[in-house]
Amino acid sequence: MAQNWTEDDITDQSGRTVLITGANSGLGLRSAKVLAAKGAKVLLACRSLERGEEALAAVRAASTGGAGPELIRLDLADLASVRQAAESVRKSTGDGLDILINNAGLMASPKQWTADGFERQFGTNHLGHAALTWLVMPALRAKPGARVVTLSSVAAIGARIDLADPNFERRRYNPAGAYGQSKLANQVFAFELDRRLREENADVTSVAAHPGYPATSLGSSMASAYRNKVLSTAIGIGHRIGEALFAQNVAMGALPQLYAATADGANGGDYIGPSGFAALRGHPTVVTPPRAALDPKLGSGLWELTAGLTQVTPDPA
Repeated sequence: MAQNWTEDDITDQSGRTVLITGANSGLGLRSAKVLAAKGAKVLLACRSLERGEEALAAVRAASTGGAGPELIRLDLADLASVRQAAESVRKSTGDGLDILINNAGLMASPKQWTADGFERQFGTNHLGHAALTWLVMPALRAKPGARVVTLSSVAAIGARIDLADPNFERRRYNPAGAYGQSKLANQVFAFELDRRLREENADVTSVAAHPGYPATSLGSSMASAYRNKVLSTAIGIGHRIGEALFAQNVAMGALPQLYAATADGANGGDYIGPSGFAALRGHPTVVTPPRAALDPKLGSGLWELTAGLTQVTPDPA
């Protein structure tokens, strides 16, 4: 891996099509702009069409070449929306997708439920992305060297996945614990997908990445989600202090997923994150995931659980 890898090291992406979830803000929007500027056709998968239209205009302004960006309506907390989005992607691309970046996410929100009755963080961050990945896999398989990049977080360190109660129906709900579970699930899924793709010698690569501690709107959105004003204010203050001490800007935070999506040095099963102190900031490098993320038994268990909950046929089957 090249040291101090930056956006300037991304090669020409002309002729490639990229789908990015949560592309209306933060890391997703930055990644969309960068890849569009490198010539890629970018599909912005967004829950809010209003915010998506604003992002679309920004990405269009950054685009080079003839392939303009497109907006895809996607609510990861609603599996019917996930199915519709996948169908739109396959139709729009003519079943030809080079890169999927599973970027969107919720962080440490109050206990809420998805449209299908799942705990909202697990349902959005993991189940929605897993279902989307499986549903667009035919389009990925059609393009040589296609990649799936799944974004995790340092919050996965020390987290655990309760396969018997992933939706906190019996155990006590903890916002940070639920977030950690969902982000560990992102890693476990990415590595299990890599194992299964390798077993069948598929020409699709699965890579996991994390941004360190980026200064995005995710923290402020987390704080505003709480109705208790004292708690909301305390979370907001803590987030601002953390950003001031440890965070890196959005451009740096997006580098790990951009490296995972485009660099020749990114291999299936890699985990890409910042190279600096505690992997919170710095240029992208291969980092060590939590031991649980690499457990094939947990990977197989989560794979089967996810298929059962989403009622989406896994690919590879």
